[in-house]
Amino acid sequence: MELDAVSQPELEQIARLGSADLVVGLVDGEYPEETAAAIAKTREALAGLTKIARIVVVCNNGAHSPGPLTPAEGNGGEQAPAIILCSLPAPGAAETPPQSISRAYRTVLAFSEKLDARACGVIASQPSAATPQWIYRLVQPILELGFDLTAPRYTRHRMEGLLNRSIISPLYRALYGEQLQSPMGPEFGLSAKLLQRVLGRDSSSRRGSEGDVLASIASTAAGGGFQLCETHLGTRTQPPIDSMNLSSLLAQVLGPVFLEMERQAASWQRIRGSRAALRFGLPEAVASETGSIDVQQMIESFQLGAQNLNDVWGIVLAPTTLLELRKLSRLPPAQFRMPDDLWVRAVYDFALGHRLRSISRDHLLRSLTPLYLGWIASYALDLVAATPAEIEARIERLSGAYEANKPYLISRWRWPDRFNP
Repeated sequence: MELDAVSQPELEQIARLGSADLVVGLVDGEYPEETAAAIAKTREALAGLTKIARIVVVCNNGAHSPGPLTPAEGNGGEQAPAIILCSLPAPGAAETPPQSISRAYRTVLAFSEKLDARACGVIASQPSAATPQWIYRLVQPILELGFDLTAPRYTRHRMEGLLNRSIISPLYRALYGEQLQSPMGPEFGLSAKLLQRVLGRDSSSRRGSEGDVLASIASTAAGGGFQLCETHLGTRTQPPIDSMNLSSLLAQVLGPVFLEMERQAASWQRIRGSRAALRFGLPEAVASETGSIDVQQMIESFQLGAQNLNDVWGIVLAPTTLLELRKLSRLPPAQFRMPDDLWVRAVYDFALGHRLRSISRDHLLRSLTPLYLGWIASYALDLVAATPAEIEARIERLSGAYEANKPYLISRWRWPDRFNP
């Protein structure tokens, strides 16, 4: 139980409170100095909600002790939401950042269940970047419109969120039939019904992966008949990816995604096509981009991987996929383009290899790095001077390729030893 690590004073505070209509989790623990401002934003955001009893619990990052139970007085003399602070347990020394965030999520959801909250909103971005509108937009569809999951839509530059764009979002779309820009958030709004289902699945099926809860929220909602929507949040500030640790990032993020894929196999094999989720709010304009991308270095990394990882790729990739990748590695940079179908089949092959444990799962996922860099290089070359609309169209074509190649995945998944494309 995730509340086992919560301090006794806070557990006693929760017991005195008894219940709450809404729990807002602030799970980014890197900026404790911003907690007070985040709480003020939360109070401001919730002033626009009309169907709650004005009792709110904020799980912060440990910067403060439990707050008072007395509600504050808002503008005009009306009673504003009571803000009760409950600190998240400190991360373990051996935890990776994704593991720490996932543990914080589970704690927030456990708080929500303990308090019998009608809804839960989670903010995982730096507090200074999350506006009051973020909090409101995530929980308002849950509390006032009857939705079970509010997923975020962010405003992104051409080269931002590429792991999500190239694998996570189109894979979830093909598997679970829901078109979500960011199926792994990290911001979410959940209904009580959905969070109970997520907590139940997380406790019963956790298999040594601490990232499961983030990978399972959207898939649980899609496969369980829950009502999903998206909300435009605007720009999410993200630190640049450390290229030296890219292999570790791929293993940490994709491992839970592929585990969830394995657990949900009976469900996603029956799904055909996809549907767009209802969206709330308006997208923000994309700011102009500066800087350049070293495509040449990415292509060289792909070519080096094709030489040095041939034995590993040969274990998991279908023969035709491996042959096409070898041909691609011999092309000059000016002609280098990775076809969508080739990339998608490679991702599907890696998902199958992860399921079969053909080699160490961590080693397998790390060996995807040169392929991923090859896809990024091809994507960057395709969109050198692209407009936002052209970028969206490019991602839509890739998503279509994931859906079109789903029969290939199902065939390999059902008959991994007999299927030979």
